[in-house]
Amino acid sequence: MNTTALVICGALGAEVKDIVERRGWDVDIYGVSALLHLYPSRIVDELREKLHALRPNYEKLIVVYGECGTTGKLEPLLEEVGAARLRGPHCYEMYAGAERFAQISDQRPGTFFLTDWLVRNFERAVIRGLGLDRDPELKTMLFGNYEAVLYLRQVPNPRLAEKARGIAGYLGLPLEIEDVGLGELEERLAALVEGASPTTQPAAGVRGG
Repeated sequence: MNTTALVICGALGAEVKDIVERRGWDVDIYGVSALLHLYPSRIVDELREKLHALRPNYEKLIVVYGECGTTGKLEPLLEEVGAARLRGPHCYEMYAGAERFAQISDQRPGTFFLTDWLVRNFERAVIRGLGLDRDPELKTMLFGNYEAVLYLRQVPNPRLAEKARGIAGYLGLPLEIEDVGLGELEERLAALVEGASPTTQPAAGVRGG
């Protein structure tokens, strides 16, 4: 039996794969589309199907997701299949770190967060995903209460910084960029993975989406 499977949100795919490769973990990685965040109830449905399919083949199942708007429905599923989940409500809190995220939320609750993935995919995931290209008037309704954009940057990249400025301009909000790297994502993931019993595994690779 293989030891550990990671079932990851696509928005964390590049970062998790980098962590796995650097640490030399013997795990298999299975991706779930990040666009399911547009329909949070479908996250649980997709994970239920995937986790039940994987359960017979792995000793350890780790879900690399936050709570992500699943309104408490994710935890019963994890108990049902015997899977563990990364600590945290969502990836913004994982990247910023619990203390820093709480500080931001307290001082400026009207903050719209960006990550490297969201900057790259803003057109697809937000503008087209929320129908803003078809109904531009939705922009005010959806973003009218935000005060600023905070880009929690994983890797400095001038092209992405320019895209982030364009996103902030589109939203009509000031932009701040904070270099956070992987924040607490790696240590939280390591705490779950490194307790797995050692076995011989094939090289890690993303399986599906």
